[in-house]
Amino acid sequence: MSLVGKKFPSIAIDAISEMGDNLKINVFEEAVNNNKKVLLFWYPKDFTFVCPTELHAFQAALPEFEKRNTIVIGASCDTNEVHFAWLNTPKNNGGIEGVTYPILADTNRNLSNILGILDIDSTEYSEETDSVIIEGSNVTYRATYLIDETGKIFHESVNDMPLGRNVNEYLRMVDAYTHIQEKGEVCPANWEAGKEAMSADRLSTAEYLSAN
Repeated sequence: MSLVGKKFPSIAIDAISEMGDNLKINVFEEAVNNNKKVLLFWYPKDFTFVCPTELHAFQAALPEFEKRNTIVIGASCDTNEVHFAWLNTPKNNGGIEGVTYPILADTNRNLSNILGILDIDSTEYSEETDSVIIEGSNVTYRATYLIDETGKIFHESVNDMPLGRNVNEYLRMVDAYTHIQEKGEVCPANWEAGKEAMSADRLSTAEYLSAN
């Protein structure tokens, strides 16, 4: 079920800073208390393959997000200790050394379960062990959330495990949403900052289509 248009869950999650400090981060409060947008991106596992390419790509774009009043936060179900080990592994050895934004450690899967982004094929109760048996990796897909200054989710996307994200698309989405906030216009297909937008009426749509 889509969460777009709803408030992001207000729940504090363990996290780690680039310096190895153990933190508690509430993504909703990060947006509201700082009056900033938040980009939260989830990845399946530390020390894997596509994942470090994405973490470095978001790091490279961090100045652009900061220009747009947007906080970047990474997240997976790995522990803070594993995150810190990865942060201390050089880039040329598959690590994420140089990443400076915080990374959530949703080890109890409280937040990822609420968001519905865990790779779970099925669950079955076992009377023999009095427990629930999970089929699936029980780690997160590549889910991304854009949250505005009120804590509302204005974009979400979920990629399967092998599909890396295009970071520039999230910059474009932030630009578009900011334009809507500031100008009260709507943004047509393939809109980019500096391009013409539209009023939300039939005449403006007709004029835009005629010109494009």
